[in-house]
Amino acid sequence: MLDEATRTAIFKLHEQGHGSRAIAQALKVARATVRQVIRSGQRTVLPLLRAERCEPWREQILELHAQYQGHLGRVYEDLLKGGANLSYPALTAFCRRHRIGSAPPPPAGHYEFPAGREMQHDTSPHTAEIGGVRTRVQTASVVLCYSRTIFFQLYPRFTRFECKAFLTRALTYFNGAAATCMIDNSHVIVAAGSGATMIPAPEMAAFAERYGFTFIAHEKGDANRSARVEAPFHRIERGFLAGAKFRDWTDLNAQAIETCEAWNAKFSNKLHASRRELLAVERPALIALPLHIPEVYQIFTRIVDAEGYVHINRLRYSVPYTLIGRTLEVRETIERIDLYEGPRRVATHARVQRALDTRVTDPMHRPPRGCGYQLRPQPAPEEIELLTLEPQIAGYLSALKLAVGSRRPPLRRLLSMLRDYPRAAFLSALVLAEQYRLFDLDRLERMVLKQIAREYFVLTPADESDE
Repeated sequence: MLDEATRTAIFKLHEQGHGSRAIAQALKVARATVRQVIRSGQRTVLPLLRAERCEPWREQILELHAQYQGHLGRVYEDLLKGGANLSYPALTAFCRRHRIGSAPPPPAGHYEFPAGREMQHDTSPHTAEIGGVRTRVQTASVVLCYSRTIFFQLYPRFTRFECKAFLTRALTYFNGAAATCMIDNSHVIVAAGSGATMIPAPEMAAFAERYGFTFIAHEKGDANRSARVEAPFHRIERGFLAGAKFRDWTDLNAQAIETCEAWNAKFSNKLHASRRELLAVERPALIALPLHIPEVYQIFTRIVDAEGYVHINRLRYSVPYTLIGRTLEVRETIERIDLYEGPRRVATHARVQRALDTRVTDPMHRPPRGCGYQLRPQPAPEEIELLTLEPQIAGYLSALKLAVGSRRPPLRRLLSMLRDYPRAAFLSALVLAEQYRLFDLDRLERMVLKQIAREYFVLTPADESDE
């Protein structure tokens, strides 16, 4: 079928008096076709009208399409049961031509990104071979929209802790931050709302404020708005992870940084430069990093168990055995676990990823072989004061502690008696109590009072005559 330009040329040459043979030779078309076009008198191409096999069942197709909520397989089965003689491709083509269950796609938008205006952040699940095991990973990526500079890392999970640690590394890699960071309404960053009404979580808003940028979110369903960061995920999956093997998580992320360096240094025909060159142009427009960039960590409070370990995320990390029973502050960073007793750091371990229910032991935290450590209970303050005031009662104290066994000896009352009663009467009663193994302090107190009565309240004959 001839197009409208050729048909117009045929009529123009015909009006100039040229014959069909000359027109056919000039336009390289058949002479019969030239005659047919001239007889039709139509310069435009008329729509091709042909009978459609599905047209007799239009009403049934519309009704079944609504009934089965667009499931054309079910629609086709019911049409065959109703006696329709048509194929499934004919049904799907009919629905496409007449826009049954579909609408023409809207045109894609175009966005302008001046230097330093915006960066985009997103995550995507992938699979990587780590230590010989196929492992599910979360790939986090940040792209500067103007220079297309990319930075990505991979984690076993992606919470707000990993998000802040990753963004800190990314901004350090870029040596600056764009004014806004576009996200996809992720719950890791979003506290409420979506799109233009999105409200970031307070800790994420404080993190962004530290580096001078703000989080914004695109509207739901508008994935094209974050195309700068969405597009590289396919390249990461096919160009970085496919067929690659990694020793551990550290090796994985180290190779990810090397890949970022290679991709950013490669010349792009589309950009007419490398991303590194464009980053040099964009860097003056980026927000400068603060003078001090604190390391991202999360804090836990743990009590050292009887075996000398603290428990973090189903993992056990050893501490010096002398701290058994103490309360420690645990600071978990992306790479290590630091344990503090007050302001002093007492232990450090490399952070373990994914190996749950395991123990990480530093041999320096265990007692030397053959020198088992036994906790020696410290004497109570009352016992120290008793021995300081009167060293002679050490024998009775030892016998008293053996007598009460695991129970706490009544040292406070014994100290009160030593302070309140005359020292000679108290010690005389204590000698008798130790001799006869009397550890009932009520009885000991009665013995002291009886001794005092005999020595301090003696009646003379003159006192008796007065009575």
